[in-house]
Parts: sequence; C-alpha cells; structure tokens
Amino acid sequence: MSLWLSAANRVASTGRGLAMAATRRQQATTSATAAKEISSFWTRALHAAAKPRRPKGG
Repeated sequence: MSLWLSAANRVASTGRGLAMAATRRQQATTSATAAKEISSFWTRALHAAAKPRRPKGG
C-alpha cells in the first residue's frame, strides 16, 4: 500500500508542477503583452501631443 501511495503522491506532485509551470508561462505572457500595450499607448499619446500645431487661417 505504501508503494501505491508513493506513486499517487508522485503523480499528484508532477501534475501540480505542470499546472504551476503553465500558470507562470501564462502570467509572463500576459504581463509582457500588457507592458507592450501600455508603452505603445503612451508612446502614441506623447507623440501626438508633441506635434507642432499650425495656426488656423493665418
């Protein structure tokens, strides 16, 4: 019976490790995507704000 419990514990630990690795990968991808979107947004916003404006009808 001890062998069965040891094997079951090993399987459960392996499953947990695989699930945690997948979660870490997903979090890393999400963080990288969010950082890219945020930097892209602010780059466009600051670039648009820095454009010189021509006077109208002058």
